[in-house]
Amino acid sequence: MSGKTIKDNSYFLYPKKYFDNLIGSKELVIMIHGLRNDNAGAIAKVTLAKNRLSHLGYRYPVIGFSYDSNTAGAHLLKHARRSLRAGQIIAQKNGRNLAMFIEDFKFTSPITKIRLMGHSLGSQVILSTIENLAKKSQNNGIIESVYFFGASITSDVPSSKKYGKLLDRVIRRKIINYFSPSDEVLNWANKEKFVTGPLGLNGAIGKTISKYRQKSVTPKNHRFASYAAVLSSFP
Repeated sequence: MSGKTIKDNSYFLYPKKYFDNLIGSKELVIMIHGLRNDNAGAIAKVTLAKNRLSHLGYRYPVIGFSYDSNTAGAHLLKHARRSLRAGQIIAQKNGRNLAMFIEDFKFTSPITKIRLMGHSLGSQVILSTIENLAKKSQNNGIIESVYFFGASITSDVPSSKKYGKLLDRVIRRKIINYFSPSDEVLNWANKEKFVTGPLGLNGAIGKTISKYRQKSVTPKNHRFASYAAVLSSFP
């Protein structure tokens, strides 16, 4: 439960043949789940995203990026800090794998616009992915847009000197942050100082980059299903 790397693999595709059919798609959405999701949980989040986007008239493929976020003890108060920290480390490390997939896919299918959706800790995976992609100038504008739901990264990210430049460089069109001041999990994490000032709680602070927008929403709770239900348009 430390976030230590056990297997230093890159990503793998499942089912592999399905990905061959995505080559040449006009667009592609990649959904990244939050903490405490096993494989079944990850699949459920993709299905939720796919159904909601389809309901909103979006007709392009939606896939998921899963990482080992099912940290032991995350649901127990006495282990929460340690398991969340482990989850954050794992999320940061997995940004490298998602960045590799995006580079590889864009190489085989340069016309495809890639959009990323991240719920909760999935926002950390996206941020780490952008950091990795920003290391190469050919990745400028490689991601079309990013959508955060109940993001657990800090509220200064869209205005910070460090991340602002990277986001601006890698994301071509826009970043939309769906935040909720009534989110019970983020309120608790903020109060307990597990995450100081989560972006998904009260939105961004400071002067943000021009590609950044935010929208206050009132989901029933922190679950992705609740955030998906209040999503009114896409992309």
